[in-house]
Amino acid sequence: QVQLVESGGGLVQAGGSLRLSCAASGRTFSSYAMGWFRQAPGKEREFVAGISSGGNTYYADSVKGRFTISRDNAKNTVYLQMNSLKPEDTAVYYCARRSGSSVITNTRYYDYWGQGTQVTVSS
Repeated sequence: QVQLVESGGGLVQAGGSLRLSCAASGRTFSSYAMGWFRQAPGKEREFVAGISSGGNTYYADSVKGRFTISRDNAKNTVYLQMNSLKPEDTAVYYCARRSGSSVITNTRYYDYWGQGTQVTVSS
């Protein structure tokens, strides 16, 4: 059983920064792609960023140039650095493990999910 634990959410003013972390249990972390998703009230969960097992990164158009995903396989941890935050970035952010090595934006291809961390950006 894989467990994912997110941390780093909080309240920040527009234009500020936050770094989210997601610590994973298990010995095969490096073999899987990882993704960050978010869900705002009344909206569907959406893809934010993903990183393949080989380190290739992918971003939603809405966060390109502002967010950076990275991973540290030695620590079984994936990060999401969020800069120039906007009120529309407010959501619960989830990390998820892909059931494969490549990034896919559809939630159905992720088999393990964290509990989520709240990010609130005030205007």
